Amino acid sequence: MTKDSVTGKPVNENAVGKDLLNDDRYTVISADCHAGADLLDYKPYLAGRYHEEFDAWAASYVNPYEDLMADTADKNWNSERRLAELEQDGIVAEVVFPNTIPPFFPSGSLMAPAPTAEEFERRWAGLRAHNRWLADFCSAAPGRRAGVFQILLNDVEEAVREIRWAVGAGLRGGLLLPGTPPGSGLPELYSSAYDPIWTVCEELGVPVNHHAGSASPPLGEEPAARAVFMVETTWFSHRALWHLIFGGAFRRHPGLKLVLTEQGSGWIPGVLDMLDYYHGRLVAAATKASTAESKFGAGLAASMGKGPSEVWRDNCFVGASFMRPHEVPLRDRIGLDKIMWGSDYPHDEGTYPYSREGLRIAYAGLSREEIAAMVGGNAARVYGFDLDLLDPIAAKAGPTAQEIAEPLGEPPADATSPVFARGGSVRVW
Repeated sequence: MTKDSVTGKPVNENAVGKDLLNDDRYTVISADCHAGADLLDYKPYLAGRYHEEFDAWAASYVNPYEDLMADTADKNWNSERRLAELEQDGIVAEVVFPNTIPPFFPSGSLMAPAPTAEEFERRWAGLRAHNRWLADFCSAAPGRRAGVFQILLNDVEEAVREIRWAVGAGLRGGLLLPGTPPGSGLPELYSSAYDPIWTVCEELGVPVNHHAGSASPPLGEEPAARAVFMVETTWFSHRALWHLIFGGAFRRHPGLKLVLTEQGSGWIPGVLDMLDYYHGRLVAAATKASTAESKFGAGLAASMGKGPSEVWRDNCFVGASFMRPHEVPLRDRIGLDKIMWGSDYPHDEGTYPYSREGLRIAYAGLSREEIAAMVGGNAARVYGFDLDLLDPIAAKAGPTAQEIAEPLGEPPADATSPVFARGGSVRVW
C-alpha cells in the first residue's frame, strides 16, 4: 500500500503514476494554469458597500496588460472555451492560479505589491471577491479545476478566516502565499507571526502555493529593469523555501505542504545541497562558543528539526511548468514524486496549443510510470483530483503513450514557450 509522504495515509497508487488508462493515454493535469473574471464581472462578488466605489474606480482604471485587452482575453473566464481548448491540448484538469485584475488592485494580484495600511481594506475586499468568483468558476466544471485562493499577510486573523471559508467553498487548490519582498513592511516568511496560517493549512490539508512573481521588489522604470526582473524573480520566489525551513514551520507543522510553482526545477538539487551545507555548518558552529559563526547557528537545531533535504523529501513539491529537457535528468534528485508538470495556460509563455509537443520534447524516452506521475499522478495526489472521474475523459482527450514516446524533431514554428527554446541549461537558481 502506497502512503502519502506528508500525511502517511494510504493513497490511490494510480495517483503516483502506477498505470496509464488502458495502457494507452496519459491523464494530464496542468499544475499551473491561470484564470480570473473580467473586471466588471467581479462586482456581484464584491460586498455591496463597495459597489459605488468600485464603479468609480473601474470607470477610470486603465488595464496595463495587452493580453487582457485582446479578443482572446475570455480564455480567463469563458468556462466552455477553456475546457474545449485544454482538452484539445490533451489536458483534462487544471490547478487555477489568478491572472486578471481584482477590484481595487493596481495590477494583476499575483504581481501587485503588498497593500499599505490605507489600501488594505479595499484590496482585501477585492481578493475576497476573486475567491468567490473562483469558487463558482470551479463549480462550473466539477472535479476538473482546483482553484488556488488568495490571502494577504497584513492581517493573519482575516487570512485564517478566509482559508476556512475557501475550504468550505470547495476550493481545493490551496492558498496562494504572497511574497514578502524587501521594503514590503511585512514580517519575513520565517516569522512565527504566520504560525496561525500554517496551523490551519495543516489542519485542513491545504497546500501552500508560492508562485513566481509575487516576491520581487519593485525595480523602477529604467531600461534594464525588466531584464533584471527576469534574472532575479525566481530567486526571490525561492526564498520562501529556506525561510520556512530555517524558520521551523515544518517542525511545528509536520503535515504542511509547500508547492513552488513556475520557478523552474533544475535549481532544486543544488540549492538543497547548499542549504544542507549551511544547516550542518551553522548547527556545528553553535556548539563552539569561541567561533565567529557560533551566534549564527544559535538555537537553529532546536527550532528547525529536520535538515533541509529531509524537509524537501517530506513536505515540498514543485509545479514544474513546461519542464525543460535539461531539467528532466535531475528528476531523481528532485524527487520523481515531487514534480508536477504545468502548461501555464493561457499565457504566451505556456505550451498551448502545443502541449503534446512540450511533453514530447521533455519526456520522450522515459518510462510510462515516470511520465504518468509527472504529468498527472502527483498533482492528483497533492490537490485531491479524482482520477476515477478524470481517466474516462483522458481516454478520449489525453495524449497517447506512443505519441509522447516519440522524440520531437523540430518544434512548432510559431510556438512561444521557453520549453522549445534552444540552448537551455541548468540555472544556479
